[in-house]
Amino acid sequence: MNKKEKQNAVPIWEKAALSIEEAAAYTGIGENKLRELTQYDDCDYVIWVGNKRLIKRKKFEEYLDKAYSI
Repeated sequence: MNKKEKQNAVPIWEKAALSIEEAAAYTGIGENKLRELTQYDDCDYVIWVGNKRLIKRKKFEEYLDKAYSI
């Protein structure tokens, strides 16, 4: 990442949607477990952009707040 990209980078906690890698770093949940959780059609906190899956940060935080275990 060059200097200009670093200046324009948005912190993870301010992003609306996170990649699997970003979500794993943000939550401490493994990438494989995140892929497993987001593979179902009824998952309301995932956005598909082509083959790329993005996790809606706020919706996912709400899901985690309500979850007993994953």
